[in-house]
Amino acid sequence: MGTMFQGETAITIDDKGRLAIPTAFRDAVAKAGNQLVLTYNPFESGCLYLYPQPVWEKVRDQVNALPRTRSVNRQLQLKLVGAACFVEPDGSGRVSIPASQRSACGLEKRAVLLGMGDKFELWSEQAHHAQIRQTLGDADLGEDLNGLQL
Repeated sequence: MGTMFQGETAITIDDKGRLAIPTAFRDAVAKAGNQLVLTYNPFESGCLYLYPQPVWEKVRDQVNALPRTRSVNRQLQLKLVGAACFVEPDGSGRVSIPASQRSACGLEKRAVLLGMGDKFELWSEQAHHAQIRQTLGDADLGEDLNGLQL
């Protein structure tokens, strides 16, 4: 696809459960077809994934191809595919977040939208602060990070 999202934006979710896609990302979202897919982050509580549809379709197909005989695969399928919903920005660049997903993730009025390369992560403000306060130590760094220049 080529579109890369990056950056952290504090956002407000209005009383109708809508958030405005930041202006800096609207052109990139439009280039991706203006179709987004919202679903749970299966690895972190307090967070939703927001994929451009072309990226989502690849993820969905990979997840659905996993054997359903393993419970971890079924959990991934449930949280990613089963809960996925299509959202399209309105004329003001807002997307609606279903009440069930807002409730499950603790998303209230204040949230944080992170550009994470090929998708966005939508965090409750509290969960995002908890993640940012965590630090990595030597024991957390595996061999796959050796040589990484930060």
